Amino acid sequence: MKNIKLTTEQKVDLEALHDASRDGRVRDRIKAVLLRSEGWSTSMIAQALRLHETSIVRHIDDYVSKNKLTPENGGSQPYLSKTQTDEVVAHLMLKTYRCSYEII
Repeated sequence: MKNIKLTTEQKVDLEALHDASRDGRVRDRIKAVLLRSEGWSTSMIAQALRLHETSIVRHIDDYVSKNKLTPENGGSQPYLSKTQTDEVVAHLMLKTYRCSYEII
């Protein structure tokens, strides 16, 4: 993996975003990008941040290809409609089940 070339302005912006962010996952992604731009290897970054090296590679690739720093994972489509979900929640507020198969 090649080093990332960041301008001074990009580095300052990333540092400011790091300071402002309350989400540790976002801060770790920012640190990974900044450290890679300073010539650190992915294994060194992984060790310093106590993350798996494949996570570091993915974070850096996400930033380079999509300018992505947040851990947004699209999620999946719900199986129930909004009305059905509301009905299940209301029911569960009234009755407690010991096992999930009882709810199903």
